Amino acid sequence: MTGPARPGGAVPALTEDGRLVAGEDEPRRRVLGSLVGHPEVDRWVDLAVEGRVRVRTGKVELGQGIRTALALLAAEELGVDPALVDVVPASTDAAPDEGFTAGSRSVEQSGVAVRQACAHARRLLVERAAARLGVPADRLTADDGVVRGPDGPSVSYWELAAEGPFHFRVTEPAPLRPAAEHRYVGRGMRRLDLAAKISGAPAYVADLRLPGMRFARVVRPRRRGARLTSAPPATAGGADVVCKGSFVAVVADSEARAASAAAELAATLDWTDPPPFPAGAADPGYMARHVVASYPVADGIARDEPPPPRPAPSAGGGAVLRARFTKPFLLHGSIGPSAAVALADDGRLTVWTHSQGIGFLRRALAPLVGLAVDRITVHHLDGAGCYGHNGADDAACDAALVAVAHPGRPVSLRWSRDDEHGHEPMGAAMAIELEAGLDARGRIATWCQEIRTYRHNSRPIPQPSGTRLLAGWSLDPAVERSRATPMLDFEAGGHRNGTPAYRLPTSWIVKHDVDDGTALRTSALRGLGAPANVFAIESFVEELAEAAGADPVQFRLDHLDDPRARAVIEAAVEMAGGLEAPGGLDAPGRGLGFAQYEGSMTYAAVVVELEVDPRTAVVHLRHAWMAADAGEVIDPDGLTNQLEGGLVQAASWALLEQVRLDEDGVASRDWESYPILRFGQVPEIETQLLDHPGTPPLGAGEASCGPTVAAIANAFYQHTGVRVRDLPLDPARVRVSLDALL
Repeated sequence: MTGPARPGGAVPALTEDGRLVAGEDEPRRRVLGSLVGHPEVDRWVDLAVEGRVRVRTGKVELGQGIRTALALLAAEELGVDPALVDVVPASTDAAPDEGFTAGSRSVEQSGVAVRQACAHARRLLVERAAARLGVPADRLTADDGVVRGPDGPSVSYWELAAEGPFHFRVTEPAPLRPAAEHRYVGRGMRRLDLAAKISGAPAYVADLRLPGMRFARVVRPRRRGARLTSAPPATAGGADVVCKGSFVAVVADSEARAASAAAELAATLDWTDPPPFPAGAADPGYMARHVVASYPVADGIARDEPPPPRPAPSAGGGAVLRARFTKPFLLHGSIGPSAAVALADDGRLTVWTHSQGIGFLRRALAPLVGLAVDRITVHHLDGAGCYGHNGADDAACDAALVAVAHPGRPVSLRWSRDDEHGHEPMGAAMAIELEAGLDARGRIATWCQEIRTYRHNSRPIPQPSGTRLLAGWSLDPAVERSRATPMLDFEAGGHRNGTPAYRLPTSWIVKHDVDDGTALRTSALRGLGAPANVFAIESFVEELAEAAGADPVQFRLDHLDDPRARAVIEAAVEMAGGLEAPGGLDAPGRGLGFAQYEGSMTYAAVVVELEVDPRTAVVHLRHAWMAADAGEVIDPDGLTNQLEGGLVQAASWALLEQVRLDEDGVASRDWESYPILRFGQVPEIETQLLDHPGTPPLGAGEASCGPTVAAIANAFYQHTGVRVRDLPLDPARVRVSLDALL
């Protein structure tokens, strides 16, 4: 799962979805975060520039606001104004290698590390001041960038920092500022990354301009796996042609010239005709026929052993219910297509990319470009937003191959919309079958759950053989495709949130991995298996409540022992004023969804109010109320943005999004064939944060997705009387449902 160590720091031991591998140092990781792998304070923070604090992180900005959160944590522990803190974008030549920015782990891993590094730095500065001022350290105070003695003598942080690096390795946590003394944490600040993006100033990797820059586009066959039947010309449309096996690109002196040359060249190339794609790959029957392995899930972990016998459906003599829920393949839908910049010069390669794992990308690039890892530097620059594995790494590989073929000048390479939709890894299709029995009191007695899922991670982690980078499969000789591997860790992949939070006397949960051996390519999308599992579980819980003649809110509370879980449900329902919408017979529907993300992170409950236009069969979201418990709140506005952004994206999945396949692969290659939620379709959203100062902050970036999908499905049922078990609720599917009522 990890590559060879690079100079300057250890490669983190990570699961394939970006989490630290559990081990004997797990308790230390909870209090030190990524300092466990990179304990040197100087790796994280320095005051080498007068009046500024520089913070380094291996986590990257994806729109989740991590730079802002880290600046707040550093400012709080050092006792300086956040405006003095510069969070340096991640780079393989300077930042600690924290693996992937994934799994809602940025604050948990990097935030905890920065907080502790800065707390230790403040202590070390005070010790230096004690020696300089001749005052015992316990009589000094450090604030506003100055260490002061009791009778007036003082010295600035930067005067003390001029003595040299700290040369201190963290082995134990330092005391943190008490929550009651916080000036910045929990209060927030203006986002550091938004001003340029909002004003239209250069902010993204696609905006990067370097002296002598050239511009490139890749020309790929429509059907993945096709090979060139003859070599292309050396030039096309005034651009140079790069050809390495069946990897073809054009490089020109302007963006417009590169785009037109790519279109011109594409019309002239001949390709072989590989086997067609399976157009029905998302069908539950197809998935059932292509199960390659089955794993029992217990305590959130998929065990590599045969599943135990399935229990009888009921132990209490009550009703037995069965249902199947499905989710289609999804795209990431990044508004801006993937892009990268690369420069090959003097036997070195430098890449600028919006990858979520620059250290892993660096090691995956090395064998494809024929360079040692230490001859490659990868810098992160912002992209146009993505939660999951889209085309960023592949575009970086494309740019690197073109740059190596044309050394000495930087190359900016962009994907087209057709490239992005047609070639990015898809979010996995899933089918969840549920069976549960009630006892005589109307409580859940037995729970059986089967999860059929394509795999959720094919990120470019260096492999013993092969590659997961798209261009590598087209080289000559072609590098073997390294397929996605099973994800068995705690709450990983397709069984993420597959274990209900509710009290279940008897439960039987099995995950079935699906792989049809074709060119289908799936990988991480926000929440991985959680949105589909929570949609299924929360919909089915409401069906069970109805069968028991119980109120759906009370039914949930009666099966929950965790007081924090109960609190977010009660808060969301109270915010909405209950699940009964005012308005009598013509009232919109209201529905509830709840989950604790990964069973260990942020708790979120969502209530949605919607109505259906009977003429157009379009679902209109009117209002959403959300309550969330993310432990200690570092940046309230940033946390709210994360939760509400997840709600909006999940609403888009629930109502509109699905990949349509044909024999050539992805047929949904534009915004007409793959619609997403527009601004005018976003409901009014109210969010309440249940803050717990002094407790660990919990990952929140994916927490609202599953509850939102479930809340929409449950609201649709309340409004129409039709239970939705297949996503999305697009007009065609809604029309069929409404017609079935007549």
